[in-house]
Amino acid sequence: MYQHVSKQRKFFNTHATKDLKFRIEQLKKLENILKANENLIYEGIYQDFKKSEFETFISELALIYHDIKDARKNLKTWARVQKVKTNMLNFPSKSFIIPEPLGVCLVIGAWNYPYGLSLAPAVAAISAGNTVILKPSEISSSSSAVMAKLIDENFDPSFFKVIEGGVPETTELLNQKFDKIFFTGSTQVGRIVYQAAAKNLTPVTLELGGKSPAFVTEYCNLKMTVKRLVWAKFLNAGQTCIAPDYIMVHSSIKNEFLEQVKSEIEKERFSFENENYTQIINERNLERLKQILDPQKVYLGGEINTSIKYMQPTVLQDITFDDAVMKEEIFGPILPVISYDSLDEAIREVNRLPKPLSCYVFTNNNKQKKKILKEVSFGNGAINEAVMQYTNSKLPFGGVGQSGMGNYHGEAGFKEFTHYKSILEKPTWLELPFKYYPHTKGKLKMIKQFLKF
Repeated sequence: MYQHVSKQRKFFNTHATKDLKFRIEQLKKLENILKANENLIYEGIYQDFKKSEFETFISELALIYHDIKDARKNLKTWARVQKVKTNMLNFPSKSFIIPEPLGVCLVIGAWNYPYGLSLAPAVAAISAGNTVILKPSEISSSSSAVMAKLIDENFDPSFFKVIEGGVPETTELLNQKFDKIFFTGSTQVGRIVYQAAAKNLTPVTLELGGKSPAFVTEYCNLKMTVKRLVWAKFLNAGQTCIAPDYIMVHSSIKNEFLEQVKSEIEKERFSFENENYTQIINERNLERLKQILDPQKVYLGGEINTSIKYMQPTVLQDITFDDAVMKEEIFGPILPVISYDSLDEAIREVNRLPKPLSCYVFTNNNKQKKKILKEVSFGNGAINEAVMQYTNSKLPFGGVGQSGMGNYHGEAGFKEFTHYKSILEKPTWLELPFKYYPHTKGKLKMIKQFLKF
């Protein structure tokens, strides 16, 4: 691993990546490679998930293409020197901030959206002028192999390199000195990455997860609420870090909510054959989902077929915060429904858990919207929608507390991989004498008058 990092550091030190034209060319090159090999990309992810071309495009490739287009269009603005005001203490002079790349970056991707969660941060790193070593998840092995083929056969490894492998390879990478580490994955592994980065005081972005709640109040548009929640929850068979993890529904509409959820799921007819559903990534994760499922509380679904790594869209009722399904992030097609009588009570229960990555509020009551947004801390979210906030590159995406640190997408991604170097420039034709010795009472009086203290 050392030789790869060393080569990239040597190349970065040539300052070639600081040229905006170079960055834009590399982004365009990546876009062209992806577009020319879409069939290979679709084949790879189908091997991992049985995921359809349609869902792969809308949930991964379209977002990558958008990030590339956004960066190419706005890069000159993002990277320009920023003039700022100078205080009177430094008169006469000017002040400015120079955005500069951090250097050699390690991007560790996640398996659930193997292309998007690997390439989107890589795009941000490239746009900021860094070199990138990309470590895709070994769990989605076919998609990982596709990325390695496309990138390693088309890019100079001293600039952009994919390294495949599992825990040993990741551990060895984390032992190297990077200028930035970007990790997407579980909170448990995030702690390991953070500890490894601390040895070299390497800045880290952690995109983690958590139990993202959805509040469904008595003032919601129930039909539209159910339609959007069912889509968001069972997209990618629930293997989405910002999926609604559980529902807090007002008791007055709980029964109707459950009935409409059942109707919507039945109408959608989720299946591999209908190309609107995916496998659970592996048997280990399928077994984990099976263990947290209480058959006595299944309202709908619950069927599991280990041979094809399938779990039926499942809804649980009469759930409490003491149930096994509420002790960890679900990351699968299980939707627990918890009823509440008082919004204050619901907020208190949600706030007893670690701060989630996302939160969704379904209500048309402005007072309720403001109350939840004010009293619940979370990374990102939506009102009367779910998951779609991720698609707006103007919204910085990231977590808070145990759900992560740092943001990316659009300009936020550029900033995450950039150091802002502050400069004060002063001419030599004038120098005020106040700061120099001797420090007299007269000078102190003049300084106070000058600064208006």
